[in-house]
Formats: sequence, C-alpha cells, structure tokens
Amino acid sequence: MRLNEISFTDAKPVEGYGPGFFRIGGKVLQGPILAGPRGTQSWGGYKDSACLLDLVDDIDVLFVGTGAETAHLPTELRTQLEEAGMGVEVMATPAACRTYNVLLSEGRRIALAMIPV
Repeated sequence: MRLNEISFTDAKPVEGYGPGFFRIGGKVLQGPILAGPRGTQSWGGYKDSACLLDLVDDIDVLFVGTGAETAHLPTELRTQLEEAGMGVEVMATPAACRTYNVLLSEGRRIALAMIPV
C-alpha cells in the first residue's frame, strides 16, 4: 500500500447555504464568498479578480459557483485566470459546493468562489 502525505490548509468545507448566505466552519457568511487554502473570506464578485489571482500558486483548480443557475463567467475574468495558469470550472453554486467538499476531503489543491443562490 502506498501512503501519500496530505498537507492540510485552512480550507473548510461548505456546511450549508441558502438565499444570500453560506455556512462554513460554523459561521454564517453573507454575500459572495471565497473559500480555499487560506481560509474563508468575502469576495467582491466577478469584478474582484485580484484575490482569485493571488491563489495561483496555492491551487490547481478554482470552482466558481454562479448562483442558482450555471452562467458564463465574464470573458475578461476567465481570460485572466486561465492566462495565470489556473484551471477554472464553472457551475451552479449548489453543484460547486458539493464538488468542492468532495475534492477537499481528498486533499486536493482547490478553491471555491461562489455567488449565493
């Protein structure tokens, strides 16, 4: 059997969500949120690319939850993230939360930027 060392970060799974909020680490957070290896923080939405680009060395894939329905990312944001070498997966927020939680439990290098449902 081969054992792999997992480096745990400050990332916490999404425990719940609802209209306008997320519950992460036992705290209820309002509005758009960025969760990842550096912890959880509020996110300014699609126009706030700086905090996403700051993660480029810490993650392999960024999941973007676009709310109740899947929507396209603004072209400029997607281009910035991809040119920085970041993998980007866009989906509805509920699916993004589930995917993030599963991959986080596997020790993957991921982050989640999400708009509330």
